[in-house]
Amino acid sequence: MTDPKPPSDDSDAYGPCGVDPRLLELLVCPVTRGPLVFDATRCELISNKARLAYPIRDGLPIMLESEARDLDTDPV
Repeated sequence: MTDPKPPSDDSDAYGPCGVDPRLLELLVCPVTRGPLVFDATRCELISNKARLAYPIRDGLPIMLESEARDLDTDPV
């Protein structure tokens, strides 16, 4: 069995924050089931309806409400 080859440095298979852009198109807010806005600067997925920002760590979106930043109490 062989390991899959990682994308080369000149490949755009992974976008900012190391996350696959195709994955970002599929994700929805787990609280509202609404759309998410990708913030590449902060490596977060923003749910405007829930007022939550879900972090992206090591290329993986953390889609847990308990891990999300509350935009009303921490608007940074």
